Amino acid sequence: MMKTAGIHHISAIVGHPQENIDFYTGVLGLRMIKKTVNFDDPGAYHLYFGDETGTPGTIMTFFPWNQARSGRIGTGQVGVTSFVVPKSALPFWEQRLHDKNVAFKKVKRFGELSLQFEDKHGLQLELVARDQGEKSKWTFENISENEAIKGFGGATLYSADPAQTAHLMQHLLGMEKVGEKEGFLRFKASGEIGNVIDIKTDVAVRGLMGAGTVHHIAWRAENDRNQLDWKHHVETNGYEVTPVKDRNYFNAIYFREHGHILFEIATDSPGFLIDEPKDKLGEELKLPEWHEPHRQQIEKGLTPVHVPKELK
Repeated sequence: MMKTAGIHHISAIVGHPQENIDFYTGVLGLRMIKKTVNFDDPGAYHLYFGDETGTPGTIMTFFPWNQARSGRIGTGQVGVTSFVVPKSALPFWEQRLHDKNVAFKKVKRFGELSLQFEDKHGLQLELVARDQGEKSKWTFENISENEAIKGFGGATLYSADPAQTAHLMQHLLGMEKVGEKEGFLRFKASGEIGNVIDIKTDVAVRGLMGAGTVHHIAWRAENDRNQLDWKHHVETNGYEVTPVKDRNYFNAIYFREHGHILFEIATDSPGFLIDEPKDKLGEELKLPEWHEPHRQQIEKGLTPVHVPKELK
């Protein structure tokens, strides 16, 4: 059976790009590792955040539009995106969220305490504390390695057909079912981060795409060859899969599962160091070669943004 290591990245739609940068760098302490454009809509940014180098399993990406209409979180979407911090770090984050005027609530699921809150544009987030996963080397303000976000804890999926999605997680993606409790199914992948997926068993209102919603969730493939094996595997199980798409920092294939959630399978390589040195990640607008001839026109249409100097 093929088995994914877990989440590669999660991509969401948000509003103003500067508000997006300020929240994920200034509040959560992530590093902006890449400033580029939506390859399918180069008039808009595609911003990437993660650990020091954008390790798979740490990468949160955004399509920000200044005038984006608010979406509605519901079925066919990732409902809650979970970040993982070191085991004893939740009291620190309670205080930090309070100091940053971010309202949060404490939630217990499968015996784990999490802090749930929203970003500036309504995206549902949570922090969980676990021993698994290497500590982040990217620190900011008073966030040390002992508190910094290590990457994804996982995600909660809002499926239009929870039974079908659960079957896919177990029998297509190769995750282990590890629990069923209080309206959630829990699955675990083999990786150390981005490895815990919960499926809400109650079918909620249908989700509507817009600001504050997740566009897609991507699972890890080791390399191009492994991705083609995944493509064959998914197609053999009756799903329609896109051709391989070059996203510059990884290759991607997409399919929509039976609960209407858009899934991607992305390669771990080549990564984010192919066009910027490690100490300069996220500082300049990077374009794929096919958009480079139009740089002047593209830059003119983008809202100027900056990363707070303290983060550089």
